[in-house]
Amino acid sequence: MNMDIVDLRQFYATPLGHSAKQAIAAALMPIWVAMPNERLVGLGYAPPYLDGLRANTERTFAFMPARQGAACWPPAEPCASALVFEEELPLPDAAVDRILMVHALEFAENPAEMLQEAWRIMAPNGRLIIVVPNRRGVWARLEHTPFGSGRPYSRGQLTGLLRETNFTPGAMTEALFFPPSKRRTLLRLCHGCELVGRRLWPLFAGVLIIEAQKRLYQGLPVARRASRRVFVPALAPQGVHTLRREGP
Repeated sequence: MNMDIVDLRQFYATPLGHSAKQAIAAALMPIWVAMPNERLVGLGYAPPYLDGLRANTERTFAFMPARQGAACWPPAEPCASALVFEEELPLPDAAVDRILMVHALEFAENPAEMLQEAWRIMAPNGRLIIVVPNRRGVWARLEHTPFGSGRPYSRGQLTGLLRETNFTPGAMTEALFFPPSKRRTLLRLCHGCELVGRRLWPLFAGVLIIEAQKRLYQGLPVARRASRRVFVPALAPQGVHTLRREGP
C-alpha cells in the first residue's frame, strides 16, 4: 500500500507526527557525519527532516516519487522539490554527496533498482541514510501512521539488500519506542520512552535507521531496462490540439 502526499503531510501536522519527527531526528543526528557544502537529496517524503539538515549544504533537493505525489518545498522559498521516478532519477552520475531516504524504500516497486539508482547518482565515498519501518515494531502493525504501510524490514534484510547493491553498511540505530497513540497524555512521555527503549528493548523500535557508504571496488551490473512508465498528460485536457485545429 502506497502513501499519498496528502496523507503524509497530514500525519506530520498532527501531535503524533510531530513527536515521531522529533524522535527520528534525534536518533539520526549521532550518525549524521557533517560534511560542509555537501549536495544532499531527500528521496521519498523527507522534507520534515531536511529542514534541519540543509543549513550547511551547498544545495538540497527533495525528490518525491510519482506514485506518492509531490508538494512544493521549502515553503515561502524557491521550490527545491521534484516529482521523480525512483529508478530513473533526473541527475547525472556522481552528482550528490548524501541521500536521505524516508518513506521511500518500503514503498519501492523494486527496492534493489532504487538503491542501484541511488548508487549511480552518488559521488565516490558518498553516504546514504535510510529510515524504514522495523518488522518487529508495533508501528509496522498499525495502519494509522505512514510507518504501518509498505514493506517493513528486519536488520538482516536491510543490510543484505545494501550489500547486494554495492553499499557498505555502517552505523545503525533505532527510533520510535513509544506507542503510536494519539493521546496527548502518552505523547508527553515519548522522550522518556525513547531513552528507556533504546537501552531495554532496541529490537522492538518502530523504525530502523542505517547509514551506508558507496562501495567502489566492485562493479555494479549493468542491465538495459525498458521503462515501465506510461506518460499521460495531466495538465491539459485531452483533445485540446484537435479543438484548436478545428476552430474558426
